[in-house]
Amino acid sequence: MRKAELTLPEIALIGGTRGLLGAGVALLLADRLSHGQRKAVGWALFLIGVVSTIPLAADVLSKRR
Repeated sequence: MRKAELTLPEIALIGGTRGLLGAGVALLLADRLSHGQRKAVGWALFLIGVVSTIPLAADVLSKRR
C-alpha cells in the first residue's frame, strides 16, 4: 500500500474541491432555479471543482512513497 503525507490545509482543499464538484452536479440536477441559471451556476461550480482538483491530485501523487 502506498502512503502520502498530507497537511491539514491540503486535506481541506481536497474536501473543498469535492464539495464544489458535488454542488455543481447537484445544481445541474435540481429544479429550484430556472433552467438557464441552474445550468450556468452548476457548470461553473463543476468546472471549478474539476480544474482545482488537477493540481491537488498531482501534488498528492508526487508525495506518494
